Amino acid sequence: MKIHLIGIGGIGVSALAQYYLAKGHEVSGSDLVASEITDFLIEKGIKVSIGNFAKNVENDFSLVVHSPAVKADNPEYKRAKELGIKTQSYPEALGELTKEYYTIAVAGAHGKSTTTAMIALVLTKAGLDPTVIVGTKLKEFGGSNFRLGKGKFLVIEACEYDSSFLNYLPKITVITNVDKEHLDYFKTFANVKKAFKDFIMQLPKDGFLVFNKDDKYTPKINKPKFKTIEFSVKQKEAKKIKSILKVPGLHNVSNASAALRVAQVLAIPDEIAYKALSEFNGTWRRFEIKEGIVGGKKITVVSDYAHHPNEILATLKAAREKYSKNKIWCVFQPHQHQRTYYLFNDFVKTFRKVPIDKIIITDIYDVAGRETKVINGEVSSEKLVNKINRDNVEYIPLCDIKERLEENMNSGDVLIIMGAGDIYKLADKF
Repeated sequence: MKIHLIGIGGIGVSALAQYYLAKGHEVSGSDLVASEITDFLIEKGIKVSIGNFAKNVENDFSLVVHSPAVKADNPEYKRAKELGIKTQSYPEALGELTKEYYTIAVAGAHGKSTTTAMIALVLTKAGLDPTVIVGTKLKEFGGSNFRLGKGKFLVIEACEYDSSFLNYLPKITVITNVDKEHLDYFKTFANVKKAFKDFIMQLPKDGFLVFNKDDKYTPKINKPKFKTIEFSVKQKEAKKIKSILKVPGLHNVSNASAALRVAQVLAIPDEIAYKALSEFNGTWRRFEIKEGIVGGKKITVVSDYAHHPNEILATLKAAREKYSKNKIWCVFQPHQHQRTYYLFNDFVKTFRKVPIDKIIITDIYDVAGRETKVINGEVSSEKLVNKINRDNVEYIPLCDIKERLEENMNSGDVLIIMGAGDIYKLADKF
């Protein structure tokens, strides 16, 4: 089959593209901008075009898969429809795969990428040879967000945005937590919680729900037809997990506890699970630690994907715990105007209490297809900083940050580059 993917640079779509390629299909795709992900796909042998043009869609394509962000007026999507080519959204295409495997789906507002990765590595260590589609890159997978296995298991990250996860039919559902996220789509937190409950209720009678007992917003299911298994950082295994993990923070103890519960459901011996978790090196842009140089001075650079207030708080608390004697700087790029608008007060509360020495907030990262002009004018990083009103928090345009850091950071300082946009490129400069 010849398969084309619109939005192939996305972290989920790119993994699916690799799946199709590994299965022997001829794969092509397009994205609005080049990135290290598109470069990686090109190296794998996938034809990637930069820009969305009708000419990218050829008559003999068997399937066109598109990112949920792609709208009906996209020229490639329109061309596929005109040619009568089968089209599917990324969640629809991934949903079909979940029917072919024993699927383990990890959902939640925070921690789902890390938890998915941990589960995948535990299953791999146990010799179950899973196929994995995850929303981050893993060193253990050769820097990829995909692994093709020969076993019956499929481990996937299940995103709630656009109610995407309702397309999936897992046998094991893991819920890390539920929070006020993606309100540009859901509008209310009640709708978020309803979507998670609907997802949970898709489990079959012989299915398993692995849920976070510590999370007050995870839906409670009365007399479920499936088996329910809880995990908690207060359970007896948590102390051992904390002692063996390389990645810091209580939130990662929670993620690993979920992975351990999944291992137990699958009758994987605890010692194998603990060994896999102890060897986990973290994921791309989840507290990713590197040595750096700023103005000739040696520092520690931490690149992190956190972009929701609760993620930011958890990550910066973990940073303060790990680097208790160092001066810590944080450069944060808000991700998406609508998220910043809906969670404005939550961002303010978070940055007023994070235990960090110096915080720089730069301009909001625009997300193609998910912004509105009205909201763009109502929220800004300058307004956020003014509302936070702390001496150690300031707004600086992205183009001026490198110079400011070079002038003010000292040897031994820690620099956290944080956000889900392109702010990670700043880390590469050091």
